[in-house]
Amino acid sequence: MKREPVNSASIRSVGYDVESSVLEVEFVSGDVYRYLDVPQLVHKQLMTSESIGRFLNSRVKPNYAVVDLWNRA
Repeated sequence: MKREPVNSASIRSVGYDVESSVLEVEFVSGDVYRYLDVPQLVHKQLMTSESIGRFLNSRVKPNYAVVDLWNRA
């Protein structure tokens, strides 16, 4: 999935796939997470929010299932 760089202290880039409704977030640590069944409107709100990290923590993480693409367990 193609991600675009964002202006955030904790997030390096964000991508979104319209067909699958998957939001992909790459953190500055290098970890990549995919949030499932995220509406396109939520992606647009994330990308235009004043703080992408705060929006992710308050509106995305608690409401959508996640897959850790770097699962080290």
